[in-house]
Amino acid sequence: MNITFEEMKQWDSKDELKDFRKEFYINENSIYLDGNSLGLLSKRAEQALLDMLESWKNLGIDGWMKGKNPWFYFAENLGELSAPLVGARKEEVIVTGSTTSNLHQLLATFYEPNGRRTKIVADALNFPSDIYAIQSMLKLKGYDPSEHLVQVESRDGRLIDEQDILASLNEEVALLILPTVLYRSGQLLDIQKITQEAHKHGILVGWDGCHSVGAIPHQFHDWEVDFAYWCNYKYLNAGPGGVGALFVHEKHFGRTPGLTGWFGSKKEKQFDMEHHFTPAETSGTYQIGTPHIFSMAPLLGSLGMFDEVGMEKIRKKSLHQTRILMDLIEQELSEYHFVIANPTEDARRGGHVSLEHPEAARICKSLKEYGVVPDFRKPSIIRLAPVALYTTYEEIFQTIEILKKIMKEKHYEKFSNEREVVA
Repeated sequence: MNITFEEMKQWDSKDELKDFRKEFYINENSIYLDGNSLGLLSKRAEQALLDMLESWKNLGIDGWMKGKNPWFYFAENLGELSAPLVGARKEEVIVTGSTTSNLHQLLATFYEPNGRRTKIVADALNFPSDIYAIQSMLKLKGYDPSEHLVQVESRDGRLIDEQDILASLNEEVALLILPTVLYRSGQLLDIQKITQEAHKHGILVGWDGCHSVGAIPHQFHDWEVDFAYWCNYKYLNAGPGGVGALFVHEKHFGRTPGLTGWFGSKKEKQFDMEHHFTPAETSGTYQIGTPHIFSMAPLLGSLGMFDEVGMEKIRKKSLHQTRILMDLIEQELSEYHFVIANPTEDARRGGHVSLEHPEAARICKSLKEYGVVPDFRKPSIIRLAPVALYTTYEEIFQTIEILKKIMKEKHYEKFSNEREVVA
């Protein structure tokens, strides 16, 4: 049975999250489906930043300890607000750094080669920055990445077979680093199962949550994940260059960070100015430098919405919207040789739909000319990400209609099939 425009309008009218769209600055002349790369600005995020500027204007240096959100504790307070998104205790999450700088910190802390146990396992489809950081740490420790970085290959270039990950685990592996969701295909890995199996081999496990946090509920504490790290500018709408976050399970509290800095100090001791580092007894110890207050402020406004909605409702709508999007692709675009590259099962699918097509780069350019904002990833992926807080079902229907028109009229042929400088 075909999905109709009227059905899409009905889903919009019944959507229990529809009022949150009004919280965002939406360009009504475009359809934004790139929230898995950069989320839109919300009015609350804007106000949080303006409030922080007022704090600086009115309090000067006293803003560190006074005002509505004292800067000295701001990273810890944001960590507490972020903790429910990943199923963590408040002390286990800190908002700090960026994805890659946090990974460097966590590698410096948890990669402890010993005897034969010197290798780090990652996947061959991971985001390049993670691999760069792992290679860097291996070199710093005196190991050749070509020998000591084990990358689990994909059998089809899209997905990673979890059995292949488990087969790579042995007594030579010190650390396992994986994405919760593969950035190209949107495959969601079984975080709990893989973590448990790695622990049976004595291997610590770290997860890159960039493409899942804010779209998918997690239970990092209960699953005994050792550590995780993620950005906040995608599904969490913290703005370009927004400060990242990390999780460290409380079982690792008391470990000295591999990279120490004064904001990782125990709060009561930090301004003693001693040349002896007294680490904080929480994940706050993984901070290095002074918090980037203005880059953190928008996240405060954004997290308020997630607290009101809850991750279960966000995931429910996300799964439904991506399901409808896939159904429409099969219904309307079957003759145009698109391949749905993401897993179709709910339990294995992240927050975006991944479309493969030989002309993907030029199709993305064509979509943008028609007012649809997608995302291109080499070699031939079109990522479409409906975001539960602001994407409507009507927009999803319109996107497929526009895509069908582009393919039928071969509008994409006016563009070169090469990515832009920023894809």
